[in-house]
Amino acid sequence: MKTENVGQAVLETWDVEEVAGAFDRDEIVLIDVRTVQEYSFEHIGGALLMPLPFFEARKLPGQAEKRIVFHCGSGVRSEKVARLCLEAGMDRVAHLEGGFGAWKAAKKRYVGTDMATGAPKVVNG
Repeated sequence: MKTENVGQAVLETWDVEEVAGAFDRDEIVLIDVRTVQEYSFEHIGGALLMPLPFFEARKLPGQAEKRIVFHCGSGVRSEKVARLCLEAGMDRVAHLEGGFGAWKAAKKRYVGTDMATGAPKVVNG
């Protein structure tokens, strides 16, 4: 995990293995900040959707029970959202380095779309 001090707060950048392990152990809430269309086509199963254009950091729950980790397609939008959270007063926030692209490159399981039927299907990487 990479960390960056931003004032009194900490921005964490987690790699795919760190996110996958914590997600499997139910230690984090994974929030996808991509568009509805991107999420509908393919997403990490169990990740929540909060698209960047509609994002409001002050509406997020605290992190007492589970940490929040953001992800997007490449890591750019999720870092932007993480920084918005720090500006809104959160003291520690994390995002997935490389985003969903890195997740797929690491051959992690996700929900895709069966192009023949349009139905969701589990892809084992």
